[in-house]
Amino acid sequence: MRSTNSTVISEFILLGISRRQDLNVLFFTIFLIMYLTTVLGNLIVILAVRLDGHLLQAPMYFFLINLSLVDICFMTTTVPKMLANTLSGVSKISYGGCLAQMYFFIAFGITDSFLLASMALDRYMAICRPLHYATVMSKHVCWLLVTASWLVSHLHSLLHTLLMSRLSFCATNHVLHFFCDVFPLLKISCSKTLLNTLVVHTEGALIVNGALIFIALSYARILIAVLRIPSTEGKRKAFSTCGSHLTVVGLFYGTVIWVYFQPSSSFSAEKDTLAAIMYTVVTPILNPFIYTLRNDKMKDALRKLLGRKVNT
Repeated sequence: MRSTNSTVISEFILLGISRRQDLNVLFFTIFLIMYLTTVLGNLIVILAVRLDGHLLQAPMYFFLINLSLVDICFMTTTVPKMLANTLSGVSKISYGGCLAQMYFFIAFGITDSFLLASMALDRYMAICRPLHYATVMSKHVCWLLVTASWLVSHLHSLLHTLLMSRLSFCATNHVLHFFCDVFPLLKISCSKTLLNTLVVHTEGALIVNGALIFIALSYARILIAVLRIPSTEGKRKAFSTCGSHLTVVGLFYGTVIWVYFQPSSSFSAEKDTLAAIMYTVVTPILNPFIYTLRNDKMKDALRKLLGRKVNT
C-alpha cells in the first residue's frame, strides 16, 4: 500500500482508550479481569450445555453454545492486543495485522447478530407455532442456520476488508481507536472513501438491520401471542423465556447502531470508543450471566456441572 509521496505504510499506531500513561496499569488490570471473566463464563456455559443431554438437544441451547463461542472469539480479536499495547506502552499494529483484526472483528460481530436472529426464530416458533416447532426447528435446520450465519458473516467481512485494502494512508498512521475498525481507518485514509462508506450504509445496513428487523418482527408476534394467554402465570413463563434474549439484543444492537449508522464524518474518538467498549467488552461479559441467572434450566445444568467437578 503506497501513498502519494511513495512512502509505505507498514504499521499503524493505535491510540488506545486513554493517552494518560499513569492509567495504563489500571486499564490493563480492569480489562484483563473482564477478558478472563468473559472467557471463563462462556466456557462454563458451553460445558454446562454440552454435558446436559436434554439441553444439548434443544435448539435454543444449541444456538447459545455457538453464541458463547463467538463471544469468546469476538473479544479475543481486540482485547489481547489492547492489553499487550497497554502493558508495553507501544501501541503498534502491522498493516496486515490491522486488516486481519478488522476482518475477524466484523465477521464475529455479524455472526453474533445472525445467531441472535436464529434464537429469535426459535422463540417465535416455540410460542407462536408450537405444533410446527419440532418440524421447523429440526437439528438439520439448526445446523443450516448456524452454518449460514458463519458463512455469510465471513463473506460480508471479506468484502469490507478488500475494499479497505485498496485505500492509501499517507497523511497519518495514527488510528483514533483501540483496535482497527472501519470508520477510524476511513477517517485517516487519503484515498476517496465514497465507495467504502456507501457499502457500509447499504450492504452493511442491510445485513445488520435485516437481522434486527427480523428479531423485532418475531418479538412483536410473540408479544401479541403472549398477551392472548389467559393466565397470569402463563404470561410470566412466556416472558421469562424471552427476557434474557431481549436483554442481550438490546445491549448489542443499541451500541452497534450508535457507532455504525451515523455519517463517517461525525466519527468521534471519545464517544465511539466508549460505545465500542460496550459491545466488544461489556456485552460478551454480561451474556453468560444474563442467560444463566434468568434461566432455571441453565441453573440446573450449572449445578450438575459443578456437582461433577466436586465428585471428581
